[in-house]
Amino acid sequence: EVQLQASGGGLVQAGGSLRLSCAASGFSGGPEPDYAIGWFRQAPGKEREGVSCISSRGENPYYADSVKGRFTISSDHAKNTFYLEMDMLRPEDTDVYYCNMRGRSGDGSPFNSWGQGTQVTVSS
Repeated sequence: EVQLQASGGGLVQAGGSLRLSCAASGFSGGPEPDYAIGWFRQAPGKEREGVSCISSRGENPYYADSVKGRFTISSDHAKNTFYLEMDMLRPEDTDVYYCNMRGRSGDGSPFNSWGQGTQVTVSS
């Protein structure tokens, strides 16, 4: 079972930066990893919104229009950890952020795992 542990949220002033981390455990990708990692965010009473995602091949990362040019998704395979670098933060970025990893394990079985949310609060 793939488990994700998110961290790095906090309180920051507008214009500041935060880096979210998501540590994955229990994943075995085999010789040809096939998965995607992503970050989502959700405000109370609203639907969860996709912020950024990228495949295990590291090609063509997706960014929501609202974060393009400010957020960067990356991963460190050696540490089984992926990140969301958030720069030039705005008050409207305030949300609970969730990491997600989905795909197929090395044995071909599908998985779709979520980390617990981490609160990001941007003050004006």
